[in-house]
Amino acid sequence: MLTPEVVKAALAVVKEPVQNKTLAELDLVQEASVIGGVVRVALALPPGAAAHRMFRSEVGASVRAALGKLEGAAGVEVLWAEQLPSRVLAADDPCPDVKNVVLVMSGKGGVGKSTVATNLAMALHRSGYRVGLLDADIYGPSIPTMFGVTGHPGSADGKSIEPLDRFGVKLMSIGFLLEDPTAAVIWRGPMVHSALLQFLREVSWGALDFLVLDLPPGTGDVALTLSQSIRSSGAVIVTTPQQVATDDVFKSVSMCSKVDISVLGVVENLSYFVDSAGVRHEIFGRGGGASVAEFAKAPLLGQVPMDTAVREWGDKGTPIVQAAPWSPSARSFVEIAERLVDAVAARVTADAEAASAEAAREKAGGSGGKKRLPVVQ
Repeated sequence: MLTPEVVKAALAVVKEPVQNKTLAELDLVQEASVIGGVVRVALALPPGAAAHRMFRSEVGASVRAALGKLEGAAGVEVLWAEQLPSRVLAADDPCPDVKNVVLVMSGKGGVGKSTVATNLAMALHRSGYRVGLLDADIYGPSIPTMFGVTGHPGSADGKSIEPLDRFGVKLMSIGFLLEDPTAAVIWRGPMVHSALLQFLREVSWGALDFLVLDLPPGTGDVALTLSQSIRSSGAVIVTTPQQVATDDVFKSVSMCSKVDISVLGVVENLSYFVDSAGVRHEIFGRGGGASVAEFAKAPLLGQVPMDTAVREWGDKGTPIVQAAPWSPSARSFVEIAERLVDAVAARVTADAEAASAEAAREKAGGSGGKKRLPVVQ
């Protein structure tokens, strides 16, 4: 019978790569549970391991392999006990149990923004974080297809909406609510605004480390609604290398500056193609991501190569990070996710310090600093 004791016994022989000691010897197993055949374990990070990226990847892979062999194990979830900084919350924040909200956006359509959002969410989850993904593209929802989800969300209490779950990531999309997936959503701005607020306030996201929002292209209603409704940890800007894309992406960066959304970094998608002979081809040119990053005064988080497997697995409803985690494309998303965690930690820590300083000035009778969440007319 699959019990927490059996799980702990299986973990006792797993070794971590730095000291070459077992998890039991280091007393890193904090919790083990089995719910509906899904094995969930919480592991503590040893001192200094937060900066040792190989610890998460190697130990996480070893733990999943060891527990996946247990008879009756329908799935494995690994959570890490890490003091992840949390964004500054407003008094009326719609998602108070969500530590960090990351917006994935671009001023240009067709740059692979949903692919980046999907795989970033998956990479963060596989690193042990509690992750949700909100499809904020009301007119063109892609998350149902990319995660292979066709069900409809329910309600346990008749008041809140239960998000769907796939691969351990909590999901919500307008696509889950449509009876006909080919039907067009023909709504004016106020209806889109109302739907987004409902997805934030009335969905039972629970305690999350990251809520990733996949925004539609452009700088219109959705981006403005979110800037006014929730304090995000920042935005990830997606572009492709060519100028016809970056010209529009620059506008997205400019909008972030005007509505006080921090740019955490830039992802250059479809960056290059490596043929069967190992020759690299930069089909859409080069330097687009770097130029956007320079304009945004933010880091270039990474470059994602062109890979037919990304499209194939996305069409099949499985992100490449889940389907082929050691492929070059998946590794690029994992590395981007790791850099994103660092960028989020730095940003929210700075925001918290700024908020504390502002509160001190206001208490002392000063005028305070720059206000967040501006109302844009």
